[in-house]
Order: sequence, then C-alpha cells, then structure tokens
Amino acid sequence: MTEQNTDMKSNGRPRLNNKLPQVFATPNGKAFIPFITAGDPTPEATVSFILKMFDAGADLVEIGIPFSDPTAEGVVIQEASLRALKGGMTTDKAFEIVEKVREKTDKPLVFMTYINPVFHYGYDAFFARCEKLGIDGIVVPDVPFEEREEVLGPANAHNVSLISMISPTSESRIRSIAKEAEGYIYVVSSMGVTGMRGQITTDIGAMVRSIRAVTDVPCAVGFGISNPEQAAKMAAASDGAIVGSAVVNIIAKYGSGAGDKVADFVRSMKAAIAALPAGS
Repeated sequence: MTEQNTDMKSNGRPRLNNKLPQVFATPNGKAFIPFITAGDPTPEATVSFILKMFDAGADLVEIGIPFSDPTAEGVVIQEASLRALKGGMTTDKAFEIVEKVREKTDKPLVFMTYINPVFHYGYDAFFARCEKLGIDGIVVPDVPFEEREEVLGPANAHNVSLISMISPTSESRIRSIAKEAEGYIYVVSSMGVTGMRGQITTDIGAMVRSIRAVTDVPCAVGFGISNPEQAAKMAAASDGAIVGSAVVNIIAKYGSGAGDKVADFVRSMKAAIAALPAGS
C-alpha cells in the first residue's frame, strides 16, 4: 500500500497520494470528465474508448461498474448497464479493464458504482485492488452523506478519495457536505436521475458559492449536460463538467465502432471548456 502523506487537510483528514489534484491543473483551471459504462458493449471496446477519450483531451474518466438496480441513472445508462451485465460484466472484469488501460496510461480514473458491488466484494479487498491499479476515487450515489464513514475509512486507507455528490438543496446542507469533501465534488445540476436535458435551470452559481465558502476542493457539474454550449456554461460556473449519458448514447448507437465518434464528441466538449478564460 502506498504510504499516505501525513499532511492534514482542513477537515482533519490526511491528504491522499492520488492523482485527483492534477485533474483541475489545466491552463484555465477547468476540467472535462466523461463517464463510460464498463463492458458496454464489450470490455475490449471499453478499454479502447477510454484511451481514445484521454487522447481527445479528457482530464479524468469515470468508469461505471454496472449494477442491476442503478437508482440514480436515467434510461440511457440503465440500458448500458443491462447490456454490460448481460454480456457478463462483473466487478472483477471492470478491474481487468483498468489493468488494460493502465498498460497505456496513468491518467486519473474514478469508479462510479453502487454500494452493493463494493460491499459484496469486501471493502478492503475492493479498495486494495483500486490502489494497486491506480484508481484515484469512487462515486457511490446511494450512500447517504450521514453513512459515508463505512466506505470512507477503507477507501482512504488505500489512497482512494470518496467523491461527494451535492444536489440542489438547502445552503446549510450544501456546506455541511462540502466541508468534508475530498478529491473533487460532483455537483448534481438537476434533481432526478442522469440523462440529457435540453435546458439546465438550477442556479449552479449559487450552489458553487455555497461550496466555496467552506472549501477549496474543486467542483464539477454533472447530470444533463449534452453539448459543448452546456458544458462551457456549467464549467464557467464551477471547475468543470461531467458528461455521461451523451457519451453512452453514442456508444449505444454505434457499438464497438463508436471510438472515433466518442473521441470527436470529447474533443468538442474539451475545446469548449478549454476556451473559457481562467477565473471565469
């Protein structure tokens, strides 16, 4: 296990030795983070797609470990999860995908999954393997903030950041969650499930101001972003944009041959975000 840095963060936790700090170390401080479902349509295609996304400018890739009851997901990612599971995708096979990716790149990777697969794998075994393969963080949408310690301890013991999600809610709750955040904060743009939206009406600026009042942990906006204009708007109000359903939708349409289409999409999203001035 990699030795943890003994420096302490403002919330009293040790600083972790992972690559998440470099995600937002871009010329303008803004990051583009795409999401992909492991095993959709095949493990080999997933490896190829991830590498193509990095080549196209992705600063971090979130890899979804599919689960049979993805309560936070919209139809597009639900269907991708079902396709992957029907194809035999498992947690071990998701780790094997990361092994293949790590043969080509050491760029930041984060898992996004539900607590059931992690619990059944065994917390220590799961996060020990994450550390060995250089998984830098994990997003677990169905773990409430009040119950995060069960996951946080073993994750941090293996230098994996538990990424907090903050939804449109009261200012006091936003600040409570933000105070304990590490790695980066996943700002949920809209109530409900993931999916492409024609318009995002949440006051993201107000949410980000509440977050920045209590922490300097970067925050990126996800849920509903589907085009470069939306990505730039959300990144301008925060530190980056997270896009899942729009990427997964391309893969659903083109299957194993989606690589170039995915790369073109990522390139357009990254270009829109990279064009923003620093400090915007």
